[in-house]
Amino acid sequence: MRAVHAPYVRDLGMATERMRGPDGRSEDAFRLRAVHAREPGPTVSREVDAPADVVWSVLADGWTFGGWVFGTAHIRDVDSRWPAPFATLHFSFGVWPFLLRDETRVERSVRNRELVLTARAWPAGSSHVHISLEARGRTRCVVWLTEDVVSGPARLIPPFLRHLLLAPKNRESLNRLALIAEGRAHLGTP
Repeated sequence: MRAVHAPYVRDLGMATERMRGPDGRSEDAFRLRAVHAREPGPTVSREVDAPADVVWSVLADGWTFGGWVFGTAHIRDVDSRWPAPFATLHFSFGVWPFLLRDETRVERSVRNRELVLTARAWPAGSSHVHISLEARGRTRCVVWLTEDVVSGPARLIPPFLRHLLLAPKNRESLNRLALIAEGRAHLGTP
């Protein structure tokens, strides 16, 4: 499901009061829409039938990336500090025998809320990836994902074409992430 941006967005800064917007959602939803609207690249979102802490447990386990990040063949190594800032995970992507090796680095991490990454996929380039979690009660959440190429030859592809390619890839990644998280929530394992 493509994120639909709110008709108005107010900069909340670090507001702690949880007001309701015109559609009944918390002000956090409007803040997340505003943050992702300012990011380069397409934003996709998906409601997940699992709490934010369970979804975060999947994101925080770098070894699961091969199971939900579309295009990743396998994970080769994960920094023991993952998902702390500057931690890396090393992966292979592509199809055998044409596997390429590269890494993803954490730029920012806020437990149960946000993960910002730089994903390298050379020789194509590097992408800025922003994942946010919005709690919806105690048993559900919405995951937002924005990605765009920030360096390398893939940056020469016109933005509208890059976005046409990235949006379906990221929708599939969110679907896979949701299945893993919902399985964990159903089994009661974080």
